[in-house]
Amino acid sequence: MGIRIKRVYEPAEESDGLRILVDRLWPRGVSKAAAKIDRWEKDLAPSDELRKWFGHDPARWAEFKKRYRTKLKSQAQALDNVRRLARQQTVTLVFGARDAAHSNAAALLEWLKK
Repeated sequence: MGIRIKRVYEPAEESDGLRILVDRLWPRGVSKAAAKIDRWEKDLAPSDELRKWFGHDPARWAEFKKRYRTKLKSQAQALDNVRRLARQQTVTLVFGARDAAHSNAAALLEWLKK
């Protein structure tokens, strides 16, 4: 059990456990049936303003994580729910970004593991 991340464009697998989409927008070109999303936690996604500012620029990664963490502080209950679920089963945070290492899901995973 635990928490991991996975791109929505990778095939869903039984080992993913509970699949939670953590993007504010539905990923392009993926049907709901193919995505096999169990929950969509829009409140855990970065704001549109922050997402656009970041633009997946690795040079802005450290500042993005700092700003994103500030936003996540107001989502304590949603974060606790994900942690609780992860104690009961495997939870996969699903996202659409190409760069997994610099995705909001990677930053969120880091925050959840604290």
